Amino acid sequence: MRLYATVAAGGFRRFATYRVATAAGVFTNSVFGFVLSSTYIALWDERPQLGGYSVDDALAYVWIGQALITVCGLMGGGFEDELIERIRTGDIAVDLYRPADLQAWWFSANAGRSAYQLLGRGVVPMAVGALVFDFTLPSGPGTWLAFLVAVALGSVVSFALWYLVAMSAFWLLDGQGVVQVAWLGGLFFSGMLLPLNVFPGALGELARMLPWASLLQVPADVYLGRYEGWGLAGAYAFQGCWALVLLGTGRAAQAAATRKVVVQGG
Repeated sequence: MRLYATVAAGGFRRFATYRVATAAGVFTNSVFGFVLSSTYIALWDERPQLGGYSVDDALAYVWIGQALITVCGLMGGGFEDELIERIRTGDIAVDLYRPADLQAWWFSANAGRSAYQLLGRGVVPMAVGALVFDFTLPSGPGTWLAFLVAVALGSVVSFALWYLVAMSAFWLLDGQGVVQVAWLGGLFFSGMLLPLNVFPGALGELARMLPWASLLQVPADVYLGRYEGWGLAGAYAFQGCWALVLLGTGRAAQAAATRKVVVQGG
């Protein structure tokens, strides 16, 4: 465990060194927050209580999305390109022979990255949005804590998704096609463009059942107090079950990839 804690700390320090990139990310997230806020205000003026949200809830949703875009990997996990490159070049063989679990290693590194992004690119955009717009805030510290738990679980689901995407490079000549498909799926089905609650009929039901809902929709609804008691436990269970399923699938893919490397190496 000490090894993986060290890897997580290293991941945090690694991203903390890119201060200019962090500042640029905060600026970009804030600009997109203003653009989306204006769009949402116009939409909710025409359709009040759309998706069960008030306009204040909708604005909060916008800024939560901007805060979590890198924390929960809504547009990329932040590590998959590096892992795919190691697979493509064959350097991954060295990683697989190390006395450390490949999935746990990358999970720890990503946990450090997510923790930094929460502080570096999550807090400031939310603060900027709160200064300019009158959006919904949690009713108390308990809701904030519940929200942070949902964000942590969303980050785990995100890692599991992007790890599977990276693992596909073992069987494909180039994993970038899968990355693009996953990017588009995450952009749409996480609720980044519009809350999944406004999706109609069967499409909405499907979108809310997919793992991408764990990355933004569930944390946002926890923040807005839409889950309480057993409902909150059910939301956590939804995220936790997807995390377990996807991590298990990733471990199976890793085992198959290890056998493939051993056979080719032999």
